[in-house]
Amino acid sequence: MLRKGIVLSAFAVAALALFSQSSYGYFEEGDKEVTLSGTAANSKDFDGFVAGANGSLGYFITDNLEIGVRQSVTYSDIVGSSLNGSTRIALDFHFDLEALQPFVGANLGYVYGDAVNDTWEAAPEGGVKWFVNSTTFLFAMAEYQFFFDEGDNAGSSFDDGQFVYSLGIGFRF
Repeated sequence: MLRKGIVLSAFAVAALALFSQSSYGYFEEGDKEVTLSGTAANSKDFDGFVAGANGSLGYFITDNLEIGVRQSVTYSDIVGSSLNGSTRIALDFHFDLEALQPFVGANLGYVYGDAVNDTWEAAPEGGVKWFVNSTTFLFAMAEYQFFFDEGDNAGSSFDDGQFVYSLGIGFRF
């Protein structure tokens, strides 16, 4: 039991040392970032799967507020094979917690492709970026996309949405 406590304490000290480094990265007004990530999506009932890749380019309007454009390409073989994409503009607010940079925001864009109705979408989103050095970070993000198909009202659009998860790497410049 003592050995497990020592090992856990060693991990805790290592984690604190990692997060308390003074050379962490952070965002400042005028910074730009580029990200690359993988993504997975499922329906609200978790009964289908899609995988893809994302790329984004962002610009910090202030130290905490970022505007960006994101491009996603997804492939699905649930019912046949299909290739789909989406182009979105996002606005995110970052909370500066040194090496950790949690963020919340929203995006608006257009979804298109073989297996989707070409339509507008919107999504609340949130995530966290963790700087591994002054210019490179790892990030995780989740969003809930809802679609504006013709004839849908706001309630059914939100109910027919999907969760989208991303895990990737980013670079600040």
